[in-house]
Amino acid sequence: MAALPVEIRELGLTLYAPVFIDMQTFTRNRTDKSADEIWLTEHRPVFTQGQAGKAEHIFGPGEIPVVQSDRGGQVTYHGPGQITAYLLFDLRRLGVGVRDLVCGMERAMLRTLSAFGVEGYGRPDAPGVYVDRNKIGSLGLRVRRGCSYHGLSLNVDMDLEPFSRINPCGLTDVGVTQIADFGPVVIKEVQGVLVEALAAQFELTLHRSGKP
Repeated sequence: MAALPVEIRELGLTLYAPVFIDMQTFTRNRTDKSADEIWLTEHRPVFTQGQAGKAEHIFGPGEIPVVQSDRGGQVTYHGPGQITAYLLFDLRRLGVGVRDLVCGMERAMLRTLSAFGVEGYGRPDAPGVYVDRNKIGSLGLRVRRGCSYHGLSLNVDMDLEPFSRINPCGLTDVGVTQIADFGPVVIKEVQGVLVEALAAQFELTLHRSGKP
């Protein structure tokens, strides 16, 4: 089957809430002919609480806002130096199910880590990507009318302190790490490798556009 086109949109540094609303609007208004898109961003500091989120997993957010999201999962942190990739896919057209999408995102992050000399792994009991018992990549999705939004976050070179204010993704048995903990890294380079890994994983042809 021929590779499907996907629009790559680089949003830069953003507030979470407006991008969240834009994802909902895009998904609500898309048709069978709408192209799939991947949105790339670094968010300003924010804690997002998933649909399964429990208040006790947030210890003390301080000055960082907490935003209720409609993705799956529990609480996580977004901030500068972390790549967040939102996958707005028509799953039926792509020929994948939700589990396939989750596994594909994990494999793309693992492939990206490997390119920078970092050995990661997945956990069958807790979606995401881990290195030495520390979480480095998170996942959260919502599917509406067969179309996905939200996506993944990969820690590259960021301030990890805010993670100490929460149980990341509701987990109490892991820490948090980032690629920069294993050597110097440039976030733009990581982003490029991640996008190519996602394209290879889901057999996509990349087209680059501006903001949505």
